[in-house]
Amino acid sequence: MTSVHRQVVDIVASRTLYDESYLLPESHFEAELGIDSVVLESILSAVRERFALRAALPPGLATIRELVEAVEEALAGAVPPAAAPPPERTGDPLTEAVVRAAMRHTQYTREQLPLDADFEGELGVDSVVLVSVVADCARDLGLPDDLAGTVTAPSLRALITALRPYLTGDAPAHATVNGGPGSGPDATAPGTASATADGAAPRTAPGTADDGADGTAGLGADGWDGRSMKDFVERRDADLFAKARGFRSYLRGREAEHLYWYGMPLHSRCGSRALILDELTGRKREFLMFASNNYLGLANHPKVVDAVCEATRTFGATHTGSRFIGGTNMLHKELERRLAAFKGRPACIVFPGGYAANLGTISALVKSYDTLVVDKLNHMSIVDGARLSGAARRIYRHNDMADLERVLRRCDDRTGRLIVTDGVFSMHGDICDLPRIVALAAEYGARVLVDDAHATGVLGARGSGTAEHFGLKGEVDLELGTLSKALAGMGGFVVGEPEVIEYLRFYAASYVFAANIPAGVAAGLIAALDVIEAEPGRVARLWSNIRFLHRQLVDAGFDLEHTESAILPLVVGDERRALELGRAVRARGLFCQTVVFPGVPLGDARLRVSVTCEHTREDLETAAGVLVEAAREVGVLPSAG
Repeated sequence: MTSVHRQVVDIVASRTLYDESYLLPESHFEAELGIDSVVLESILSAVRERFALRAALPPGLATIRELVEAVEEALAGAVPPAAAPPPERTGDPLTEAVVRAAMRHTQYTREQLPLDADFEGELGVDSVVLVSVVADCARDLGLPDDLAGTVTAPSLRALITALRPYLTGDAPAHATVNGGPGSGPDATAPGTASATADGAAPRTAPGTADDGADGTAGLGADGWDGRSMKDFVERRDADLFAKARGFRSYLRGREAEHLYWYGMPLHSRCGSRALILDELTGRKREFLMFASNNYLGLANHPKVVDAVCEATRTFGATHTGSRFIGGTNMLHKELERRLAAFKGRPACIVFPGGYAANLGTISALVKSYDTLVVDKLNHMSIVDGARLSGAARRIYRHNDMADLERVLRRCDDRTGRLIVTDGVFSMHGDICDLPRIVALAAEYGARVLVDDAHATGVLGARGSGTAEHFGLKGEVDLELGTLSKALAGMGGFVVGEPEVIEYLRFYAASYVFAANIPAGVAAGLIAALDVIEAEPGRVARLWSNIRFLHRQLVDAGFDLEHTESAILPLVVGDERRALELGRAVRARGLFCQTVVFPGVPLGDARLRVSVTCEHTREDLETAAGVLVEAAREVGVLPSAG
C-alpha cells in the first residue's frame, strides 16, 4: 500500500467509521459503502487539505482506487507533504488495535489522536465511548470479552499499558466489576427490602428462559442484580438482538421489584396531580406530580387548549410535509416571529424537536476541521450533535472556567470554535457561568450556543432565559430552546442573527428533511406566549415555590448540589438506594423522576424533583414530608431521633 493510498484510506475510515480492512481498493463509495454526496464531499475536502492540492479533483470518482489514482496524478510525482508518523505504524499490534478502535468510535484521524491526549478533556471521549473502544480491542485481539466494563484509562497510551498484560498473558484472573467504573460502593450491599405499599415484590433473581447465562449474571449473595444499563451498551454477538434479550431479562427483574417505573401512562391531564396507570399491577392511582416540566402551568391553560383545538379544526391534524415542501403554515411564521421577540433576538427557526434543534444546528455550523467545546454535563442532544458534526470535541470540567480557558488556549485558532453549554443543567439544576463563557469566547474568538431548554420560562424576570438572567441579551450568539417544557407544546427553536438562522434553514438536516410541528401545536405555543406576557406573576409564583421547597429539603438534610432552578436534585449516589428511594416515594403517592445511568454517570444516581407554579403550599409541604419519610425508610437520611 502506497503512502497516498494509506492516507486516503485513513481519511475515508475517519469519515465513515468503517474499519480499514473493509475499505478495499474497488470499494464503491455509494453502492458498497453507503457514502452519500455530503459525506463524500467531506472526504474529498479532507483529501485536498491533506495533500495540499491546488486543483480540484475530477468529478465522478466512484471507488477508493479511483480517488487514490486521482490524487497521485494531481501530485504529478511530487513528494506528498510529510505527516507525523501515525502511532499504529509502529508495528505493535496492540497500539494498532487501540488507535483503530479509537478512530472508529470518535471519527478522528490518526493525526488527531496523539497517544498522550487526555480522553475526556482533549478528545471528548466519554465513558460510554471508552467502553466501545475497549470492547473493539478485546474482539480484535482475542482478549477476554468482559474487559469493556472494567478497563479504564485517561489516554490512549495508558489504555495500551492497561491492556498489554492481557495480550501477553501476564494479567491476573479478574471478574467483571458490576456496573463498571464508577459503581457506587453499595452496589452489592447486603440486605433486602420487604414488599412496599406500591405492590413491589421481595427481591428475586431476574432471569428468564430466553436469557441464558444472563439470567443470573451480576447477582450478589442477597439476590441483588448489581448490573446497570451500562452493562448492555456493548454485547458482542453474531445475533444483533442478543443484547436486547439480555437487557429484557434485566429490565423485567427491575420492574418486578418496582424499581424501574418508567413510561407509565397518564389517564388524566398532568397538573399538580395526575392519574397514572401502574402497568405492573394494573391499578390506577392519583399521584402528587413532581416529575413534570410544565413549569408555568400552561399545558392545561384554557386559552392554550382552545387555540390548539381551533387551529386544528381550521388547518387539519398536520401538514404532511417538510417546511420546504408544502409544510409551512402561516402559524409557523408567526410563531417564529413571536419567539424571536420573546427572546429579544432578530430571527428564529423552529425545529420538530429540541433534540433535533441541537443535532441540526451543531452539525450544520461545525465541521470536521472545526472544534466544539462543551461542558462535561451537557444534554445528550448536544453530545450527539457533536458526534454528528465530526468536529474535534473538547470537554471542559463542569462549570470550571479555568479549565474552559485551558481548552480554548489549546484550540487551533485557524479553525472555527463553538462553545456549547446548557443554560440550566437538566439533571443538576445549576446554571452555567454565562458571563465568564461570553468573556472567554470574545477573548479567544469563539462563538457561543446556549441551550435554554430548562431556562426558558424559568430564568429572567420575563422568563426568557439565561441571557436575560445575566443581563447578556444580544451577547450570546445563539440561544436554543425546547417548546415542550414551560411553553407547553412540542418542538425546538434557535434564535440569533438573521444570516445564521437563514443558513440553518438550508443546511440543518433535521429541519430540511423533517416535517415540522402541526399548525395546532404552533397556535397553542403562540397562545402560551400570550399568557406568559399577560401574566408575569406566573414566573414570580414559580420562584416562590422553588425557594420554599428548596429550603424544606435542605433543612431536612438532602444534598441538592448547587441548583438554582426549578430542578431540585436529591443526590443519593448509589444506584440501588436511589431506586429504592424512588419506590418508597411512589408508595406514598408522590411521583418524581428516579435518574440512573445513562441519565447520570454511575455513582451519581438521584431523584429529580421538578417544581411548577401550579403547586400549592400544601402540595409543597406534603412533598417535603413524603421525601423525608421515604429517605429515612431506605437509609438516605438518618432516622428521626
